[in-house]
Amino acid sequence: KTRSLLSVFEEDAGTLTEYTNQLLQAMQRVYGAQNEMCLATQQLSKQLLAYEKQHFALGKGDEEVISTLHYFSKVVDELNILHSELAKQLADTMVLPIIQFREKDLTEVSTLKDLFGLASNEHDVSMAKYSRLPKRKENEKLKAEVAKEVANARRKQHLSSLQYYCALNALQYRKRVAMMEPMLGYTRGQINFFKKGAEMFSKRMDSFLSSVSDMVQSIQGELDAEAEKMRVSQQDLIAVNESVYTPDSDVTSPAINRNLIQKAGYLNLRNKTGLVTTTWERLYFFTQGGNLMCQPRGAVAGGLIQDLDNCSVMAVDCEDRRYCFQITTPTGKVGITLQAESKKEYEEWICAINNISRQIYLTDNPEAAAIKLNQTALQAVTPITSFGKKHEVRHPSQNVKNMENDKIIPSESASIQDSTQLIAPGTPIQFDIVLPAMEFLDQNRGGRRANPFGESEDSSKDEEEDSLLQQMFIVRFLGSMAVQSDATSEVIYEAMRQVLAARAIHNIFRMTESHLMVTSKNLRLIDPQTQVTRTSFDLPTVTQFAAHQDNRRLIGFVVHLSEPVGEESMSAYVFESNTEGEKICYAISLGKEIIEAKKDPEALAQLMKSVPLTNDGKFLLLNDESEEDGAIREEGEESEA
Repeated sequence: KTRSLLSVFEEDAGTLTEYTNQLLQAMQRVYGAQNEMCLATQQLSKQLLAYEKQHFALGKGDEEVISTLHYFSKVVDELNILHSELAKQLADTMVLPIIQFREKDLTEVSTLKDLFGLASNEHDVSMAKYSRLPKRKENEKLKAEVAKEVANARRKQHLSSLQYYCALNALQYRKRVAMMEPMLGYTRGQINFFKKGAEMFSKRMDSFLSSVSDMVQSIQGELDAEAEKMRVSQQDLIAVNESVYTPDSDVTSPAINRNLIQKAGYLNLRNKTGLVTTTWERLYFFTQGGNLMCQPRGAVAGGLIQDLDNCSVMAVDCEDRRYCFQITTPTGKVGITLQAESKKEYEEWICAINNISRQIYLTDNPEAAAIKLNQTALQAVTPITSFGKKHEVRHPSQNVKNMENDKIIPSESASIQDSTQLIAPGTPIQFDIVLPAMEFLDQNRGGRRANPFGESEDSSKDEEEDSLLQQMFIVRFLGSMAVQSDATSEVIYEAMRQVLAARAIHNIFRMTESHLMVTSKNLRLIDPQTQVTRTSFDLPTVTQFAAHQDNRRLIGFVVHLSEPVGEESMSAYVFESNTEGEKICYAISLGKEIIEAKKDPEALAQLMKSVPLTNDGKFLLLNDESEEDGAIREEGEESEA
């Protein structure tokens, strides 16, 4: 709105400049054309009447000026035969004021406009520099310097804009003064100079001129009052805290409104300039109904950028920039990538687009519908996407469960608990397993790579020789979350429900495929491409595991870990397998039985007799996954989850 209003004022100033130049030319013609005085005064009279026909963008308050100029035009017509000897007097009382108005006031506006443009460009440069700050290797000193540079640029832009706006406001008053003051001097010069002035001008004319003088003084008083108000505003601006101009100053606890159905503000738009090169452009975006609009500087109106109906929005890591998010069309095609200035703007934009994509704006009460939708989502889960940090709820450890063959038998005292006792309300969900950068580098440099086919390598022979069980399953990670209890398998079913509900609510369909290696020591998730172990869980820490009762391809387990500070935590992990989850549960149960049997050599020998081995006698041989109903699905087949 400010930019649009400013363009109106600038258009008015441009029109005024053009008109002032025309008026000055007319006055100079009166001053210089001694032999054509009659023609010159006639032209001046026409020019005075032309003020009414000027298409000023801001015409409020010009009625008095128009009526006054009409009267002056009549006076000029009456005096056009008496202007042969007015050169000196006209130069002092008519031409000089309008020249001063043009050279002082109009030039001042033009100069301030240029300064405002330079300040705006400087602010854009500083914002671009701030937006390029890295997120992973954040340098606090560099961030503080850049943030200070942004604040200084904003302060400078704000001051220059206020001075520019003040000059534009003052111009509206000076314009009216500048239009009437030269004619006031011109008319008085006529009265004082010509001997016939007393006969020509009556008391009525004197009264009119006096009222014009009073009006000019009144306008001047309004101008002084407006200038004082702007001066006070500038003083208040200088006294404000620098945090007002610092971007993302409230990053720790921003006040976020998640019920928005409209949003507007500046965002950085990512544009591809080549196969691998991109540029970022800072533009003004706003939502209108179910559309995302963009209005470049200087444009009269905004243009359509993206239809938001049924689209999805999610945070992305893009070129090491912070606060980036991506809009995807209903067909799954990637739309546009945007970057917000702060965490507050970033989260509000994501929430607003998500609300609009569900067409809440078409309801009778969109605000109430948005509030209800967010409350419903929070009652089920409060998930975070893979870019967020996972917080864990820590509780004392629980007793290890009794196991019989491939079934989980909870203790008799354990009963089905309320969902809030199993998982705390508002527990965040992690939808991806992110391998830390240093761990990834270490494993690539010298770490062991797991072989899913049981063939031992030189670097992993010792570990595999000690393992009596080794079975690989293809799984896709759906999500994990902290839990409060591992007393029954109900906690796994509740975690499955919340993870699948969160994926549906937030339109998250991407899943990371891994190889789940079950051994008699641990569970390992292995990258199928690089064979790098993404994460590993010791088998004794897996305290609960179960397959879904209806969807047999869903498998989950609870891991009980000790934290470095001495506390303990429990987390539930949910996967979708290509085979039945009961087979994975059987493998985990068998691994735990081997661990228990190792304590008693006779029990271990008895267990070894009941389970077939591989040809080399090293590992327990389970049903081959490729020969079962849960064989690896062809690429492109839709997941049941």
